[in-house]
Amino acid sequence: MSLKTQPTDQNPAEVLNAVEDPKRREDCLRLLEIFEEEVGAPAVMWGDAIVGFGTYHYVYKSGREGDWMLAGFSPRKRNISLYIMSGFEGAEDIMGRLGKHKTGKSCLYINKLADIDEGALRELIQRSLTDLKNTYETTPA
Repeated sequence: MSLKTQPTDQNPAEVLNAVEDPKRREDCLRLLEIFEEEVGAPAVMWGDAIVGFGTYHYVYKSGREGDWMLAGFSPRKRNISLYIMSGFEGAEDIMGRLGKHKTGKSCLYINKLADIDEGALRELIQRSLTDLKNTYETTPA
C-alpha cells in the first residue's frame, strides 16, 4: 500500500498565489520563504494542497516503508496547517513562546502568521529537523 499523498509537478508559488484571501495568501508566501530557509530545500507540492520541503525515508516495524516531507504547510480554508513532523513532545519551552495556535499529532494550526512568533516557529522547525535527521535518512541531509 502506498501513501495517497505524493509529490506532484504543480508549482507551489502558483498554488499559493491562487489562494483567494489576500492576507492568507501573503501569510503562505511568507511561510514558503521561512520553510525554504529553515529546511534548506525547495518547495514541492504534495497532492494538491500541501507545500512540503525535503524528505525522509521511514520504515515501520510492520515492514511498511515510504518517503514523506520533512516539514510543510497547507493553506486550508479554516486555518493554516503547519506540518512539524516530529510532533511537539519535548518542545514545551518553544510552544509556550509560539503564540496563538492549536495542535494535532504533528500539525500546528494557526489562523494567521501575525498570531505567532516567527523566531519560535523557526526554532520548532529546526528542532523537528534535528529529531528527524537523528532518526531517519533525510534529504537534504
